[in-house]
Amino acid sequence: MSNEVLWTPPSDVRETSRIGHYLRWLERERGLTFADYEALRQWSVRDLPAFWGSIWDYFEVVSHTPPTATLTERKMPGTRWFPGATLNYAENVLRMPGRAGDDPAVIAHGQTRAPQTLTKDQLRDAVRRCAAGLRRLGVGQGDRVAAYAPNIPETYVLMLATASLGAVFSSCAPEFGTRSVCDRWQQIEPKVLVAVDGYRYGDKPVDRRAEVKAIRDALPSVEHLVLIDYLEPGSESGWADLTAPTDEPLTFAALPFDHPLYVLYSSGTTGLPKPIVHGHGGILLEHLKMLALHHDLGPADRFFWFTTTGWMMWNFLVSGPAVGATIVLFDGNPAAPSLDTLWALAEDTRMTYFGTSAPFLLACRNGGLLPRADHDLSALRGLGSTGAPLPPEGFAWVYAAVSDTLQLQSLSGGTDVCTGFVGGVPLLPVRSGEIACRALGAAVESFGPEGIPVVNQLGELVITEPMPSMPVSFWNDPDGSRYREAYFDVYPGVWRHGDWITINGHGGCVITGRSDATLNRGGVRLGTSEFYSVVESLPEIADSLVVHLEDSEGGAGELLLFVVTTDGRDLDGDLTAKIAKELRTALSPRHVPDSVYRVPGVPRTLSGKKLEVPVKKILTGSAVDDAAARGALANPETLAAFEKLAREGVS
Repeated sequence: MSNEVLWTPPSDVRETSRIGHYLRWLERERGLTFADYEALRQWSVRDLPAFWGSIWDYFEVVSHTPPTATLTERKMPGTRWFPGATLNYAENVLRMPGRAGDDPAVIAHGQTRAPQTLTKDQLRDAVRRCAAGLRRLGVGQGDRVAAYAPNIPETYVLMLATASLGAVFSSCAPEFGTRSVCDRWQQIEPKVLVAVDGYRYGDKPVDRRAEVKAIRDALPSVEHLVLIDYLEPGSESGWADLTAPTDEPLTFAALPFDHPLYVLYSSGTTGLPKPIVHGHGGILLEHLKMLALHHDLGPADRFFWFTTTGWMMWNFLVSGPAVGATIVLFDGNPAAPSLDTLWALAEDTRMTYFGTSAPFLLACRNGGLLPRADHDLSALRGLGSTGAPLPPEGFAWVYAAVSDTLQLQSLSGGTDVCTGFVGGVPLLPVRSGEIACRALGAAVESFGPEGIPVVNQLGELVITEPMPSMPVSFWNDPDGSRYREAYFDVYPGVWRHGDWITINGHGGCVITGRSDATLNRGGVRLGTSEFYSVVESLPEIADSLVVHLEDSEGGAGELLLFVVTTDGRDLDGDLTAKIAKELRTALSPRHVPDSVYRVPGVPRTLSGKKLEVPVKKILTGSAVDDAAARGALANPETLAAFEKLAREGVS
């Protein structure tokens, strides 16, 4: 790790940033002063009532009744936040502080229809009409509303309308297969299903009416199907009926802080997806904190993240109006007609914050893109990367090819908390290959083998203090046993997230892959991301995946590397030797694989994460359908190559 500083905060950052304004507010209202970010962070996890109470007050959260306390007790699980308070997430989002009624709230582009813009007033009116329509269908507090729909304004309006009523929202992107959708929604039994007839991906029309019928047939709880005529406008549309003109006012149910807002799901690649219930208050406070204080977003911003409605980054993105930001939605193929599509979108919409994934940035780098030369990106001041660790070459490409003045924020978190708990902040520099800090209010530590925090050493990523956006519960888990097993079975009272992390002396973080995909060579734990950084920097390699097969006799086992070659070139002895040399030189002899195989593709979840664990299961004898739920994969056909290798004796 070079730790090269690529961006430095401007000298007036405390005067110009939202976190600087918050620091001045803390001094004025609370008598608290902090010399630097680390001092502020330590206070935020040491004095939870004071910190989260300050977030509530600083952002002037709209509530119907005030809380009697900030939290009941500091234990996990079991903490109750802001007891006595009643509020509504949608009411706080639709406030759009600092914005006038005719200011844009939503800018939507896609490959299925012409661009749309909704002003603040238009968004509020659309939510009002949709909520009235849901009431006509009998939707009330606690009922579930499911959306099989893409990242378009209708999905957003539906989510806010559902939340305004105190009903519970859940979405799946329409590229999800029928099995994957049913695995999710059979658990929560929705009352209303809203679905698109289809969509375009690039210039390819994708009709989903057969899938919608199959999903409805598999969900006996559904009383009403509402179809959005997205692919074929003008065909029969239940959406127009649902959102018909009405005089009913926009109202917001007064709900307890932990009332269910929406249900998100684990990837579901190795069994039924976990139905993760998030609450109105926890999501609101966490997103206010991250969007304003870490991403520095406010009324002057146009905030974008490339995501589908099946990834928690959609839920994160659409909280943007809560801090006054306009959100930019995109539905379609980001590589059609070329990888330049999203950079053109950034220019067209005068985007100020561009969020995406590490694989997308690396694909742009490998494709030789130079966005700064091809587009006017002068409005762009922030770029976010998540979904996978961003290696140093990704950082270098952003500053060379996109902009040398923006702040690049690599962040990591999860569906489980619907946020990033390590990321960037305007007060700290950007260093190559490094996540800048642990977020405010997130007591992230790296636990060594003895279960105590370590520095400059690879360890388990844990959270030692409660956060408001930790799940309210899992759906249909009345005694909380599934919830405890998921996060608290290894370290009682401490959240184990399942990632490897190194926290260095100046507070920077490096995530090195899933701890359940551990590579253990001779007793040394190796993270997967460092492999990928080295291997995929070779021009001959387009993608890669590494697994370690343990030896039941206690030996060293086998380290297997699978590569996708550029332009389908052969994997010959020279290339294998080059890979081994690069790994030995850049990392260590322990990182040199025992065997290298060429495969046509690397299996990934619909949100782009590599699937080391299912591949390992297939290679050690599990049936493909037992190892991975095909419908939860972006490219299930890639599993066939590993199944073939398993039959041929890779074990």
